[in-house]
Amino acid sequence: MAKKGNRIQVILECTEHKTSGMPGMSRYITTKNKKNTPDRMERKKYNPVLKKVTVHKEIK
Repeated sequence: MAKKGNRIQVILECTEHKTSGMPGMSRYITTKNKKNTPDRMERKKYNPVLKKVTVHKEIK
């Protein structure tokens, strides 16, 4: 039987890509501990379409 923990899977989506108007989407899947970080996550990740590091925010 699997252990039930506080770790959940979240999707990070690029914020600059939406405003640029370019086709496509930059998304990353990661996990977080919802007990330690109850707020929405925000990380700097590489966007291959824009070819630079941008801010990716957690989406629902």
